Amino acid sequence: MEFFSVQTFIFFFLLSLYLYFHFNSSKKKPIKKSGFKIYPIVGTLPEFLKNRHRFLDWTTETLSNCPTNTAVIRRPGKVHGIITANPSNVEHMLKTNFENYPKGNRFITLLEDFLGRGIFNSDGELWKLQRKTASYEFNTKSLRNFVMENVTVEINTRLVPILTKASETQQVLDLQDILERFAFDNICKLAFNVDPSCLSVDKTTTSAAEFMRAFEDATMLSSGRFMYAIPFLGKVKKFLNVGSERRLKESIKIVHKFADSIIRSRMDQNVDREADLLSRFISNEENSPEFLRDIVISLILAGRDTTSSALTWFFWLLSSNPNVEQNILKELETIRVHNRKYIGETYSFDELRDMHYLHAAISEALRLYPPVPIDTKACLKDDILPDGTFVTKDWFVSYNTYGMGRMESIWGKNCYEFFPERWIEDGVCKQETPFRFPVFHAGPRMCLGKDLAYIQMKSIAASVIERFGMEVESRDKVPEHLLSLTLRMKGGLPVKVRQRCVDEIK
Repeated sequence: MEFFSVQTFIFFFLLSLYLYFHFNSSKKKPIKKSGFKIYPIVGTLPEFLKNRHRFLDWTTETLSNCPTNTAVIRRPGKVHGIITANPSNVEHMLKTNFENYPKGNRFITLLEDFLGRGIFNSDGELWKLQRKTASYEFNTKSLRNFVMENVTVEINTRLVPILTKASETQQVLDLQDILERFAFDNICKLAFNVDPSCLSVDKTTTSAAEFMRAFEDATMLSSGRFMYAIPFLGKVKKFLNVGSERRLKESIKIVHKFADSIIRSRMDQNVDREADLLSRFISNEENSPEFLRDIVISLILAGRDTTSSALTWFFWLLSSNPNVEQNILKELETIRVHNRKYIGETYSFDELRDMHYLHAAISEALRLYPPVPIDTKACLKDDILPDGTFVTKDWFVSYNTYGMGRMESIWGKNCYEFFPERWIEDGVCKQETPFRFPVFHAGPRMCLGKDLAYIQMKSIAASVIERFGMEVESRDKVPEHLLSLTLRMKGGLPVKVRQRCVDEIK
């Protein structure tokens, strides 16, 4: 009971501070006139509490009003750092001065219960080892062919039948859920040679369904640790195993159990070391079962949550931009006619590569709704960013990818508009520098699966768009997003599906 009385006292103390500074702003001016409002003693805490539920939009608005799109943020508990949407600063952090900006202890510690020391939550030699091992697999042509084959089978035997049935019965589907299950099946087959059959409703195992729910909870609750008003309270909750920390612990237990079952399955089969990505790590006898589990969880996070997030926002944007959808249909028709293909026939790698407008439309969706909306590093030594911002040792430095897609200084006055044509140059989708468009990260930590992700997303989008139209409920209202490790849509994406008539497709 003493804990709850202390917690109540702290809550009302913080509330009193907030109300005091809010209603006495004319008497107590913030220290800064631009950027985040920093008050004496409590720093940006009052504004943080006010805007925590809309953190991405709040920081985007603030950065857009800063001369260099960079601002200092301070909170109690020695949470001091920089948030930026400046491409020059991003290049400095991710490439030029890479060694000075690791993930850092704060980031790793907050996510370690969930991600362990997998590739997304490690630094130094441990990260280099995982990167090197994974790069062997991602650089093979056989992997690309395997991805093409898996995606095609999943589309034709699971995704299309589900959408066809929904169109015939007028059933409302949660497209986000469908895409997440699709991506989960895909990454499990690709990385572990295991088929959980999540998209096949009749065959979905209880353990796989339970894992999906637990994984979603774990990503959301782990992300929530960064949003504590006072970090110390999070440590107390974890120690006492109460509230969100208790739910997180229960979710992680389920995730670990499922990951361990995959590892045992692969070990029992005694497969060739190059059969799949997990087998490469298993072949190294120095890798402990716990480390292998971290690998499995990281790969699922990368393969399931990112592509499904991107496609969910893409289809929502498409529903309110019929002109873009028509342009995609015209491009698909041109490719079909040129290659003498029928609707429903599998697109080859070269044909997917020729879908420049579709590539541009997906890139435009990624610009506005990046699957990983913000990324954080730690500063090892005092540094000066290219825009002149001084960074103190042990401060965090975050680049707001979500905000960068909404910076007029980068994308022009129509930065909030869904406009795929901005990517097209002489009929070809141009490549953008990853420091202006850091959706797939940049520098030494550049995403290894970028090209494979586009193959998967373009295959799904082309196959769905040419066969079905999507009627999104409340399409004129921007959906809320969840504060999670990836940008998931709150409440999912309810859609009604209809099969296209021949005249629409031609």
